[in-house]
Amino acid sequence: MIVVLKKQALERDIDALVRWAEGFNLSVNPIFGSHTTVLGFVGDTSVIDVDTVLSMPCVERVMKVQEPYKRANRKFHPEDTVVDVCGVRFGGGGPIPVIAGPCSVESEQQTTLLGERMRAAGASMLRGGAFKPRTSPYAFQGLGTDGLALLKAARLRTGLPIVSEITNPGSIEAFAEHVDLIQVGARSMQNFELLKLLGRLRKPVLLKRGFSNTIEELLMSAEYILSGGNGAVILCERGIRTFETQTRNTLDISAVPVLKRLTHLPVVVDPSHASGISALVEPLALAAVAAGADGLIIEVHQDPQNALSDGPQSVTPDQFADMMPRLRAVARAVGREL
Repeated sequence: MIVVLKKQALERDIDALVRWAEGFNLSVNPIFGSHTTVLGFVGDTSVIDVDTVLSMPCVERVMKVQEPYKRANRKFHPEDTVVDVCGVRFGGGGPIPVIAGPCSVESEQQTTLLGERMRAAGASMLRGGAFKPRTSPYAFQGLGTDGLALLKAARLRTGLPIVSEITNPGSIEAFAEHVDLIQVGARSMQNFELLKLLGRLRKPVLLKRGFSNTIEELLMSAEYILSGGNGAVILCERGIRTFETQTRNTLDISAVPVLKRLTHLPVVVDPSHASGISALVEPLALAAVAAGADGLIIEVHQDPQNALSDGPQSVTPDQFADMMPRLRAVARAVGREL
């Protein structure tokens, strides 16, 4: 339930309303906007009489939220959430950050070299997988904690905040200490115990959509993190599984404007995993910026043919640097910067 307060509402009247709602075992979340202030009642609001709420002196109007996701709902939080990751800001219509780097951390030289090349080309953050969930148990699984150490070394050399994927709840302390933006991959999107733990952190989370999950299921996964008290959630569209066989997945470009309508959370796009084909990364990235994405994640490798994972979808550093001016041009065309 959303309770919109009057502009001149008295603090004592608001406090009385909050205490009254808490008497029904509801949690009350205030959201302060530039024009209005609302209170979000979360819980079993069926016990609340709307006419009683409307009769209170501080209340302008009341809206019922029918969707199962409450805290992620734009009705609950009308203004865009801006997630700050070490000074890199996602959302709110500001500049569009680009996260770039290898699918897997392979060596210190590789990670640092790519980090320096990405920074020079205009990337805002460095990505790299230390723990790799793979379809085959025989495929490269990542360097684990040694990979996190290499990412930290690259951060010191480049100044770029780092992004890496968590796959196991047992790793959460290491990620909380060493990673700037914790990624929840597509396979872990409905690992609800992991999401609950991330909800208790005060660390930004990048939540990727599962390749067989609906938009509502993505928002419900975000709700797990938000309900734990962690409001720094960034959503990621990375392609879904369809009947099409020409690409690894199908980029659901419509998910960007749909999510922007349904939720206040930032939305980024991963064109690399969406296509699985390096030649398609740039056109899909351009489309994502035009559709209103709040960020991009692009896989870059210095030698894609010999990459330990996801080489076919990785662009080279030169290709990445070459596409950045065109991405900036599209961003300017839609009133954004990159």
